[in-house]
Amino acid sequence: MIKARIRDFVINKDDWIFSVVSYDNRNGINCMLRYVPDPTGERVKDDDGKRYKKFDFDDAIDFIKEKKPEYLTDDALLIPEKDVKILLKPEERLKDASNRSEELRLLVNLLTKEGIKEECMGITGSRLVGLQNDDSDIDFVSYGKEWYKARDIIARLKKDGKIKEIDEDTWRFIYDKRKPEISFEEFIVHEKRKENRGLINDRYFDLLYVRGWDEIKDIPLPIQKRKICRRHIESTVTGDRYAFDSPAIYELDKRDENGVDMAVSFTHTYTGQCFKGERIEASGVLEYWDDKKVLVVGTTREARGEYIRSLSLLDGIR
Repeated sequence: MIKARIRDFVINKDDWIFSVVSYDNRNGINCMLRYVPDPTGERVKDDDGKRYKKFDFDDAIDFIKEKKPEYLTDDALLIPEKDVKILLKPEERLKDASNRSEELRLLVNLLTKEGIKEECMGITGSRLVGLQNDDSDIDFVSYGKEWYKARDIIARLKKDGKIKEIDEDTWRFIYDKRKPEISFEEFIVHEKRKENRGLINDRYFDLLYVRGWDEIKDIPLPIQKRKICRRHIESTVTGDRYAFDSPAIYELDKRDENGVDMAVSFTHTYTGQCFKGERIEASGVLEYWDDKKVLVVGTTREARGEYIRSLSLLDGIR
């Protein structure tokens, strides 16, 4: 069985490039199509000059429906292991990517000097597959407990001026791109305390969490899922260990009147949105995952009407 986890990339036999989007690969590698070879494509491979076309979510699904409908299930895009040509791992490609980017090299050096193990760092996104351009951000990966250490270091380096805070225009760009169901003011308040983004030499970077291999066994992979209804809840967070994971997981106090076991977010906007002990408000689709009641936020690409906000955080600044 191929050992793949989120932030890895897969190249299939047709040289299509996919990002791995789940730890659950029991029935195939759960992916999303990102690039396909195209002589008129806007992205150029840095090792062989081959051109690729980049897909957004909707175009990717349309392309797969036409070319490889057998990859699609009701709720996932699954690549059979027999179709996997190459598995690209962020931790294995970091050194090569650093040689091609001054900003990435600087970020790695800063974190290494502060004690982050190099084997616990990686690069994903376009830089992992060698299809970055001059405007590409740095999608930086850290694994397991080292991620939290890296986040604390980044927060301190911002105070020391070695890493820049994100400016208002960049925050506005991110907000407009994501189109979340909360106001810009609420978005900013939640995002700034996450401390997992910054600018290095004016290049935007994101610190992305991935579970260590020893943590993947803890994932509640349901055998059966069943949608119940749309639901709006308020509850108290009792566990936030995987608040920055994908999906983000917030364990909830089941004694609340809604009786929901957890909220999970499949949209990056609500990753790290709230923490243990906080009172939250959330809207999404209530599902049964085996015998657990789970509020799912991010059931569609735009996640219209779905959100998570920390009432405790917002009350503290009013």
